[in-house]
Amino acid sequence: MVPSPRKKTPKWPQLLAVFALGGLLAGLPGCAGVDGGDDGRIRVVATTGMVADLVERVGGGHVLVEQLMAAGIDPHQYKAVPDDVIACERADLIFYSGLHLEGKLADLFEKLAAKKPTYAVTSKLPEASLLHSGGAHDPHVWFDVSLWRQTIAVVRDALIEFDAEHAEEYRKSAAAYEAELDKLHQECKTALAQVPKEQRVMVTAHDAFQYFGRAYDVEVHGIQGISTESEASVSEVNALVEMLVSRKIKAVFVETSVSERNIRSLLEGCKAQGHEVRIGGELFSDAMGEKGKPEGTYPGMVRHNVKTIVEALK
Repeated sequence: MVPSPRKKTPKWPQLLAVFALGGLLAGLPGCAGVDGGDDGRIRVVATTGMVADLVERVGGGHVLVEQLMAAGIDPHQYKAVPDDVIACERADLIFYSGLHLEGKLADLFEKLAAKKPTYAVTSKLPEASLLHSGGAHDPHVWFDVSLWRQTIAVVRDALIEFDAEHAEEYRKSAAAYEAELDKLHQECKTALAQVPKEQRVMVTAHDAFQYFGRAYDVEVHGIQGISTESEASVSEVNALVEMLVSRKIKAVFVETSVSERNIRSLLEGCKAQGHEVRIGGELFSDAMGEKGKPEGTYPGMVRHNVKTIVEALK
């Protein structure tokens, strides 16, 4: 279900007790473990828009996907609400991004994995392909399109295992999406290459774009760390101000799922030193755009970000 401002969320043990009393965790008929939705489709719960889009592209008309986190929602900070637990209990399959992106949902997925197929779509990515920060994996792998392409196989194989009858359809749709993302990856490379190397410098609200920087040869700086739960120190903000001023960088970027407060502090710090920096645009980082809009799909989100970055830096 789409989250909205709510009262303080109960801790997982309290939720567990509530739903156990309601019979949900006991696997009552018509709830958990049902073979398909009411219309015969497979009930799937996905956490983020990127994961939901992935499942819909591979599963097509055979899946009914419920996305827990809507546009603009920060997965690092997201806590399960009762409706989420109900949705997960009723689902046939559960997909999440993994690498601790949805850290506050870890207990929920761990408990559900013992009862039903629950998959982190990043689980099969080679360790050598992953970036690290502060001893943890950087979870923002979707910003390297060639890396996110590799998560398609996890969804394809999970759907085939659950629904072998439509295996060939899942293979075909997965192959078609892989080909589409191959083209998108090259499109991103071509677009960013238009920006002179010395101007390819991105400063964003949090450190979500390191995979993007590695894949498309862009120097990336984030005010906060890879998780928005981290706090930027005054010294870190001042260091970024000095970098922007000394290198005469003209634009920084805000993110749809992160507060602009720290970015505004950068602008004020630069202005105090006589250097004007503008906001180059709004990027989608940990959440895609609204459903029904181009940015509400993974390829559309990527194209929006690349266009915004190129126009601001070029």
